[in-house]
Amino acid sequence: MARSVRLRILALGHTATLGGAELALARLLDAVDPDRFEVRTLLFGDGPLAARLREGGHPVDVLALGDLAAAGRHAVGRTPLALVRNAARTLPFGVRLGRELRRLRPDVVYPNTLKAGLIGVPLARLLGLPVVWHLHDRISPDYLPPLMVRLIRFVARSAAAVVVNSDATAATLPGHPRLDVAPPGFGRDQVGPPPGTRVPPCPPVVGLLGRISPTKGQLVFVRAAARVLQRQPDVRFRIIGSAMFGAERYADEVHAEALRLGVGDAVEFTGFTPSPASALDDLTLCVHASPTPEPFGQVIVEAMIRGVPVVATAGGGATEIMRSAPGAELGWLVPPGDDEALATAISDALAHPDMALARAERAYASALERFPIERTADVVTGVWRRAARAR
Repeated sequence: MARSVRLRILALGHTATLGGAELALARLLDAVDPDRFEVRTLLFGDGPLAARLREGGHPVDVLALGDLAAAGRHAVGRTPLALVRNAARTLPFGVRLGRELRRLRPDVVYPNTLKAGLIGVPLARLLGLPVVWHLHDRISPDYLPPLMVRLIRFVARSAAAVVVNSDATAATLPGHPRLDVAPPGFGRDQVGPPPGTRVPPCPPVVGLLGRISPTKGQLVFVRAAARVLQRQPDVRFRIIGSAMFGAERYADEVHAEALRLGVGDAVEFTGFTPSPASALDDLTLCVHASPTPEPFGQVIVEAMIRGVPVVATAGGGATEIMRSAPGAELGWLVPPGDDEALATAISDALAHPDMALARAERAYASALERFPIERTADVVTGVWRRAARAR
């Protein structure tokens, strides 16, 4: 029997730092069937993601965008003038990217980030190449500058299809005719033993894992920590991650707030970790504190599959992940931006370890069923095939 022709996919990413979208891409490519798809990744900068993909046997090219790749989403499109200036700065890069697209002639172009899509979607369409844009961000004015929201929604309509990470993200693209939902999946190597076999640290350690950013809520976490310490002074708190994409000023603000509240000795800032699983294993409780609705919330799933109890802020993808029947909660959900409610939930979880274990066990089973990377790969590769056929 003749071997079927593999579809050639070109994934685009504007950064090689190991953020949520980048780790999701790496896990996806590990799960894609190499007999059916030939995936090549073109990154707009070199870094840890490139090394991670090469270690997995995935070909990677780098086409440097420059300092614009590291600019935060709010800085890029805060005003019409800023947007026009930054668009003009990308023109030389766009010429080089167009040459690469003509040279490689993939069956499908697959931007995996906002910037990669804003640059790559128009170029690919000009060259007659179908585009599947994977959006990991809510396209909403509470998450992005309003001007960027309008631009992204406009550009997304020219893509052959759009993949989103949650129903919450899908809802921010109203009326889009070609949407598929594919939550970021976990790899089997990320799964820990069942929650009942864990030995939580003593004294308790409560951690927030993720890049330091206003959208991740480290300020709310520090303020909640101060409240918890008034009731349970032996608890220790851990902020795991570093500032990225222009959030250094916010990181300084978080440090200053811990000192102002007198909890500097109880709150540890560990910096970036290359091993989220190990960092989670060292926690008694994992906190998700985003003050605005998250597009998904990968750290919640990562904690669930390590058997770590979770306290999360309601809204967006976090609510979808922790959706459960009444009386069968998967963790604790609290209002976003409410440090008092967050502190109460943390104290409740620590004061009732049997309840925390029962919820962690339900969460573990739920995540194993709902979020394996194989499910994600089935959805995404199905969209790739559909886009290629439409061409």
